[in-house]
Amino acid sequence: MTEITVTIQDGEKETFAAGTTATDALRALVSNKQRKQTVAVLYNGTPVDLSCPLQEDGILAPITLKSEQGLEILRHSTAHAMAQAVKELYGEDVKVAIGPAIEDGFYYDFDRDTPFTPEDFAAIEAKMAEIAKSRQPVERLEMSRDEAIAFFSEKGEPYKVELLEDMDEERVSLYRQGAFVDLCRGPHIPDTSWLKVFKMLRVAGSYWRGDEHRQMLTRLYGTAFTDKKELKKYLNRLEEAKKRDHRKLGKQLGLFTISDEIGPGLILWKPRGSMLRKLIEDYWKDEHYRHDYQLLYTPHIARQDLWKTSGHLDFYGENMYSAMDIDEVQYQLKPMNCPFHIEVYNSNKHSYRELPIRWCELGTVYRYERTGALHGLMRVRGFTQDDAHIFCRPDQLEDEIFNIIDLNLHILKTFGFDQYDVYLSTRPEKYVGSDEHWDLSTEALKRAMDKKGLAYEIDPGEGVFYGPKIDIKIKDQLGRSWQCSTIQVDFNLPERFEMSYTGEDGAGHQPIMIHRALMGSLERFIGILIEHYAGSFPLWMAPEQARILNITDDQAEYCLDIYAQLRKAGVRIDKDLRNEKLNYKIREAQLMKAPYMLIIGDREKADGTVTVRKKNGENLPPMTPQAFADMVEKECAEAMAV
Repeated sequence: MTEITVTIQDGEKETFAAGTTATDALRALVSNKQRKQTVAVLYNGTPVDLSCPLQEDGILAPITLKSEQGLEILRHSTAHAMAQAVKELYGEDVKVAIGPAIEDGFYYDFDRDTPFTPEDFAAIEAKMAEIAKSRQPVERLEMSRDEAIAFFSEKGEPYKVELLEDMDEERVSLYRQGAFVDLCRGPHIPDTSWLKVFKMLRVAGSYWRGDEHRQMLTRLYGTAFTDKKELKKYLNRLEEAKKRDHRKLGKQLGLFTISDEIGPGLILWKPRGSMLRKLIEDYWKDEHYRHDYQLLYTPHIARQDLWKTSGHLDFYGENMYSAMDIDEVQYQLKPMNCPFHIEVYNSNKHSYRELPIRWCELGTVYRYERTGALHGLMRVRGFTQDDAHIFCRPDQLEDEIFNIIDLNLHILKTFGFDQYDVYLSTRPEKYVGSDEHWDLSTEALKRAMDKKGLAYEIDPGEGVFYGPKIDIKIKDQLGRSWQCSTIQVDFNLPERFEMSYTGEDGAGHQPIMIHRALMGSLERFIGILIEHYAGSFPLWMAPEQARILNITDDQAEYCLDIYAQLRKAGVRIDKDLRNEKLNYKIREAQLMKAPYMLIIGDREKADGTVTVRKKNGENLPPMTPQAFADMVEKECAEAMAV
C-alpha cells in the first residue's frame, strides 16, 4: 500500500495510506477544538473539501470558519442552499444561473417568468432552515465536460449548459446536496448543518453574463455568518449605510442631480455641490504645486488615430463611445488623458537634466457603462480624473513611486482616510510590452512600498494591459473598502509614441511613464466622502460653514451686514431671514449639516456680536464677526495641517 506524509503548519508530520481523507489527517494532526472549526483545508496551497482523498505528500493547513477564506466557503455554500430552497419551492418554473460568494455575503441569479420579490424571502429562508436542519451531506462529483452537459441538459438547466460549453477543461466538478446538483469548483461545507446564521437581503435585476442584450434574471442577495452577533452587527451597518446613501444625502443637501433630459450617468452639480467640488479641486491643485507638479488642460476629443497609436482602441474599445465625423476625419471622446500628456511632452525636445517631469490634470473623460451598472456618483459615464503623469529616467523610478505614495497617503489622511489596504497588481493574460519591462517595473513598485513600510498583498493578473500597478483601497467610517488610488508604471506608451530624451551620453533614450490617480475620479470620491461623513463635512470642506438666523425681523438689516462682512472675510456663509420660529430654522440648518449657526437677537444687534451655536447644540460665548471668521480660519488650517 502506498504511503504519504502529511505535514501540518507547525511542522508536525504523520504518515498515512494514500487516499486518506483530509478529515482523517486533521483528526491525527490537530486538536479537537480546532478541527470542529475547520470547514476545509489548504493542501499544498490548494483549497479542498474535508472529504478530499490525499494522494501525495503535502502540507496541510486548516481553513477555519473564523478566517476570511472559511467565511467565503460558508457563504458560497449558503448560496447553494438558497438555490436548493428555491428549486424545491418553485420547481421547474425556475432555471438556475450562477451563485458566488461576494464581499459580505452571496447572491444567486435565477430565471423565472414571475420575478421574485422581498415577499418571497420568508418562505425561502424557512426552506433553507429545513435544509440546514436535515444535515444533508455535500458531496463532490466529477464528470467529463460532455457528461456534465448531458446531465444539465436533461435537467433543463440551459445556463449551466452554456457555461460548460465555454469551458476548456476536460473534466469538471459538481456538488450535490439532497436532490440539488450544481456546477462548482468548490470547496464546500461537509454538510448542511454548518449553515446556522443566514439572512435574505434584497432582490435586483441582472442580465445574463452582464450583457444587456441577453435574458434579464432575478438576483437574490443574502448573507451568512458564524454567529448571530455578527449578523446583527452587519444588519445595523446596512441600516446606517442606508442613512448615509450619497444619492439620498446629495438630494437633501442640494449637491447634485441627474436629469433624464441630459442622460443617465451624467452629473449636474448644484451650487452647494459645485462649492464642495471647488474646495476639493483647489486643495488638490495647491498640494500638487507644493510637490513640484505642473498643471495641464487638454481637449475632450481627439482623432481616432491617436487611440489606435495608444492601443486604447484594441484594448479598451468596448468602453469608448462611437466615433464622430469632423471634416471627414474620425474623432472620439477621450476615455483617458494620458495620450494628450504625451503629445505635450513630444511638442519639445527634452534633456536628462529636465527629468523627472510631473504633469497633473483634473481631466474629464467619458467611458461607456451599461445602464444597469450606473449608480449615483459611484458609477457614471462622464467623470473627472485627478490624473497625473510622471516622465522619468530609470534611475529615478523608485524615488518617484515613493514620492507618489507619500503624497497619496498625505492627501487621503487630510480627507479623513487613514485606514486602507494596498495591493500590487501583476501582469494580466492580455498585455503588451516585454516581460523584462514588466519585471523591472514590478520590482520598482515593490521596493518603493517596502521603503515606505507599506504592508501589501499581491493581486495576481490584475494589472492593466500596459503595466503593473499599486491599488490603494480606503476604508470608510463603516469599514467598507473603496478602490480609489492607483499608481501604474508604463514602458509601453513611451515606446508607441516614440518618446525620448537626450541622455548624459548625448544619445536618445526612452523615458519611463508613471500614471497615477489619487482620488480616482472626483465624482466617485465625493460620493465616498458624502457617505463617510454622512453629509456632515469637516469645516474646511463644508460648502456652507455657517448660517445666520435672526430671531425677529428687527434684526434682518444687521444680519445682512454680518452676512456681507463674513463673505468678504472668506467664510462660506448662508442666511435664513424668514419669518419663522427660531427652533424651526435651527432644525432646518441642522438638516443641511451647517457646522455653525449664528443666532442674532436684539442683544447681539446692540453689542455688534453674534451668538455661535454648533451643529451638535453646544453654544459658544458671543463674539464679534471678525473673531468668528478668525476662529473658522484657524480651525480649517489645523484640520488641513495633518
